[in-house]
Amino acid sequence: MVRESGKVGVIVVDVQGDFTTFKNGSLAVEGTDEAYIQTVEKTTKRLKEGGFSIIATQDWHPRNHVSFFTSHQGKMAFDVIKIGRKDQVLWPPHCVQNSPGAEILLDKNLLTSIVKKGMNPNYDSYSGFKDDGGKKTGMDLFLRKNKISKVVIYGIATDYCVRATALDALTAGYKVILVKDLCRGVSANTSKKAIEEMKSKGIVILEGLNLAKIKSIRCCGLW
Repeated sequence: MVRESGKVGVIVVDVQGDFTTFKNGSLAVEGTDEAYIQTVEKTTKRLKEGGFSIIATQDWHPRNHVSFFTSHQGKMAFDVIKIGRKDQVLWPPHCVQNSPGAEILLDKNLLTSIVKKGMNPNYDSYSGFKDDGGKKTGMDLFLRKNKISKVVIYGIATDYCVRATALDALTAGYKVILVKDLCRGVSANTSKKAIEEMKSKGIVILEGLNLAKIKSIRCCGLW
């Protein structure tokens, strides 16, 4: 059920050093250079100045996290294994708690809240709302507490954490806009499929976010 009309929030997904070429991250996604980070920060600043709450998600993994190939003897990065009934991609260690690569690359003064995820060593957590074990983060509680019923989402990576966060937001009853140009994906093919899936389920896909569109969002003209 869609929540009653309320405020608009912005969720910036995992803009962290280890996911960027800008910081030579251990799991760098193509197209995440300095220019990309600057564009994301500039747009986020405009949204902040427009009165929107800005929530950043942050991968915050223990060193023995289940998603790391180093946690599985004999496995290599990007192998896929079964954990329970779920396929688990094994990633290079990334966004380890308190490491430089886990740092959010945006000006912290822009952020209303930071929602950490992936802290349980036994469960991956692409979504900013809950991990694969079903344990919720503080995202939904923050949004409800602040009377936010609509969210604008962008960040890294389109086909994993952005997709999962957007779909979980929709499932939780929020109206969702995805800003495609401010997202970067691991794979062109899986990113395309993710965009198509999100669009088919009712998520509004924007190619870009200029001042006119920001004003439309404020007035709910894009929903």
